[in-house]
Amino acid sequence: MAAERSDFLARYCGVYEASPWVAEGVWPAVEARSITDLDGLAEAMRAAVDGAGRDAQLKLIRAHPELASRARMADASVREQSGAGLDQCSPEEFEAFQRLNGLYNARFGFPFIVAVKGLTRTDILAAFRARLDNDPRTELDTALAQIHRIAGFRLQDLGFPDR
Repeated sequence: MAAERSDFLARYCGVYEASPWVAEGVWPAVEARSITDLDGLAEAMRAAVDGAGRDAQLKLIRAHPELASRARMADASVREQSGAGLDQCSPEEFEAFQRLNGLYNARFGFPFIVAVKGLTRTDILAAFRARLDNDPRTELDTALAQIHRIAGFRLQDLGFPDR
């Protein structure tokens, strides 16, 4: 089963940004076949994150790149941001993203997280501005909900492991 475990981890460790502990934590249930489909895998991963405690959750949130950033990021994040056109910002849009990234990070202590799939740059900027008014607890919960959406999209792309 070691090869199967390593295959599973290689495939699913990136579902939650730079947080392989999520996939590692659900592997025993996958191996025991108590997780039998993609929905079950998504729910188990979500439960692992939700039960991890605030420190682990903050580390997970902080592992995400800023939007419209020129920093290095995971391939999945590059594809997702590119799909939303964040690599094609006008100078004004790029400046707005940089300004909002700074304001948001200063207010909450972590990067703004939104599942960009299906959103335009205008949608994302509007969400950014609206969420700056949230209280810290609401925003932490919102960031985690968005991370779960991102993970759901990534899992859909990967599918369930073949046996």
